[in-house]
Amino acid sequence: MDKKPNGKKNNRVRTWVFIVIGIIVLAVVAVFFINKRNSSTAATQYQTSKAEKGTLTATIGATGTVHSNQTAVLAWQTTGTIGAIKVQPGDQVQAGDILATLEKTSLPQNVILAQADLVTAERNLDNLKTSTTASAQAQLDLVNAQKTYDNAKATLDNLLSANKGGNTPDVQNAQAQVVLAQQRLTGAQTYFDYVKNLGQDDPNYAQGFSALYNAQKALKSAQNNLNYYLLVPSGRDLAEAKAKADLASAELKDAQREWDRLKNGPDANDIASAQARVDSAQAALNLAGISTPFAGTVTEVNGMIGDQVSPGTQAFRIDDLSHMQLDVQVSEVDINSVQIGQPVALTFDAILGKSYNGKVVEVAQAGDSVQGAVNFTVTVELTDSDANVKPGMTAAVTITVKQVNNVLLVPNRAVRLVNDQRVVYILVNGLPQEVKVTLGASSDTTSEVISGDLKAGDLIILNPPSTLFTQPSGGGGGGGPFGGGS
Repeated sequence: MDKKPNGKKNNRVRTWVFIVIGIIVLAVVAVFFINKRNSSTAATQYQTSKAEKGTLTATIGATGTVHSNQTAVLAWQTTGTIGAIKVQPGDQVQAGDILATLEKTSLPQNVILAQADLVTAERNLDNLKTSTTASAQAQLDLVNAQKTYDNAKATLDNLLSANKGGNTPDVQNAQAQVVLAQQRLTGAQTYFDYVKNLGQDDPNYAQGFSALYNAQKALKSAQNNLNYYLLVPSGRDLAEAKAKADLASAELKDAQREWDRLKNGPDANDIASAQARVDSAQAALNLAGISTPFAGTVTEVNGMIGDQVSPGTQAFRIDDLSHMQLDVQVSEVDINSVQIGQPVALTFDAILGKSYNGKVVEVAQAGDSVQGAVNFTVTVELTDSDANVKPGMTAAVTITVKQVNNVLLVPNRAVRLVNDQRVVYILVNGLPQEVKVTLGASSDTTSEVISGDLKAGDLIILNPPSTLFTQPSGGGGGGGPFGGGS
C-alpha cells in the first residue's frame, strides 16, 4: 500500500524533467533559428568582395593633340615667279633637297648678280688657300722696311754724333757774338716793356719794337753761326731725321707682323673672311629656290607654277613623321609621379578598335597657372605610330606611373578613416568586424595593402553602415597614384 504513492511521485518528477528538457531544447532551437535569421539578414544587407592578390596599375589620364617631332613651314624669301615645283604632299625628302625654284629672269638684280659674285669669291678663296704670292710679298716688304729703317737710323745717329765742341778763334768769336747778342736782346726787351703801352703810333714804341725785333734776329744769326763752327745740326734737320727714323721703325714693325702672319701659310682669319664672302653670295643665290632643312615628309604644298610670290609667301610644310608626339597637361597633384621613360597607352577617336603605345620623353620643370589650376606639360612619344596617326589628331593618353604585382588589394570604396587610422570592415559569422590596414600604391578603384590583419579570402564589406565609423575616408590610399596613407 505504501509503495504506490512513491511510484506516483517519481512519475511526476520524471514528467517535470521531460518538460524542462523540452523547454530548454525548444529555447535552444529558437535561439539558433533567430541567430541564423539575423545572420542571414545581416549577410544580405552588406555588399561584399573577397580580398584577393593581384596586379595594381597606377595611371594618370590626359588628352593631347598629335604633332610631329619637328615641323617647318617654309616661305619664299624674295620676289619672283614660280618656275618649278618638284614635290607633292606625301613625298619623302632629305635635308637640302630643292623643293621649288623661281624663274631667273623674274629675280631681283642682286640675286641675279650673286652668281657672278659667287664665282669671284670662290676664286679668291682658292687663291688664298693655294697661292704663295702674299707670303713672298710680305717677306720682300720686310726686307725693304729693314733697309729703310737702317738708313734713317744712320742719318739720325750721324746728326746726333756731330762735333759739339772746339776752342778755335772762330768758335770763340762766335760764342762772344752770341753773348753780346743775348745782352742786346735783354736791353731791347727791357726798353720795349717800358714803352709797349704807348701805342703803335708813338715814336718811342716804334723805336722799342724795332730794337727788340733786330735784337732777336741778331741772336738767332749769332747762334746759327756758332752752330756752324761747332757742327751742331739745326733743330729742323734733327727733328726731320728723328721723324723719318720713327716712321721707318713703325713700318718695319708692320712688315714684321705681316710676315709673321703669312710665313706659315694663309692666315685663318683671311680664310674665314673669304669663306664668308662665298657664303654671302651663295645665300643670295639660294633665295631663288626653297630647300628643306631636315629629312621628313611634305605635308603641305602652296602655290602653282607661274604664281607670283613675295617675301613671306608660304610655300611648303615639312614634318618629321618618324617621331610623333603629344603634349598633355598633368595636374600639380600628379606631376611628381611622372618620370621620363614611363609607358603610355594611347587611343584615338579617329582610329577605332586600335590602341597605341608610347613613352614619356619630357617632363616640364615649371607649371602654368590657368584660372587657379596649375598644370605641367608632359611630352609623350608614340613608339608604334603608323600611317593612320596624323598631326592634329586628338588622343586619350594613359600614363602608367607605377605597377606592383602579386599584392593584396582592397577596393577604395571599402576604406574608411577612423581616428586617423585607415580601416576596412570584413564579414565574420555574419557580423562586421573592423580591420586596421596600411595602404601603399593606389589606382582609381583599388589600393595595395602593405600591412594589417587583412588576408586573402576575407569578405570585405563595401558598404559598412555609418554607425560603425565616425570619419569617412573618401576611399583610396591617401592621395595620388602612390597612396601612402596609413
